[in-house]
Amino acid sequence: MGDDRGRAQRLFFAVWPDAIAAARLEAVATVARSVCGGRAMARDSLHLTLAFLGEVSLEQAAAARVAADGLRQPGFELCLDRHGYWRHNHILWAGGDCPPLVTLAGRLQQALGRAGFQMEERPFATHLTLLRNARCASPPDLVEPVRWPVREFLLVASDPTSGRAAYRAVHRWALG
Repeated sequence: MGDDRGRAQRLFFAVWPDAIAAARLEAVATVARSVCGGRAMARDSLHLTLAFLGEVSLEQAAAARVAADGLRQPGFELCLDRHGYWRHNHILWAGGDCPPLVTLAGRLQQALGRAGFQMEERPFATHLTLLRNARCASPPDLVEPVRWPVREFLLVASDPTSGRAAYRAVHRWALG
């Protein structure tokens, strides 16, 4: 973490698509943007959040890593096969039913809760943001499902002050 000593960091846990899936998701976002407008997420920023921690101290970041260290789960395939649109925040997303992902997110959130983190009350929703500031009467159909093998999850730092979210992997955990 080097230059981050003593500073709070904005952290979250996520899974990241492989290069092929990221390219397909970027293409899906480009098509959706022609229908809904808005701002497409950059290919390198596409991710699916498992747990959001927000601003945390270095001590809290260490506690989050320890909580995640205890998780064991096999890898799995994630399939995003539908779009959704949240009118209240103008987000167009891709999602799908993936019980292993829901299990991973649930276990992670429980471990973080035991470590003293305040987790969201609402149930986990499998979604990957494709467009921000979108305006859709209804979400466009997702022509083909986007799949990728999930073999790890990450603790990620974000820097929202750069104009566009800049993400940096802080730590990785293998699944398997």
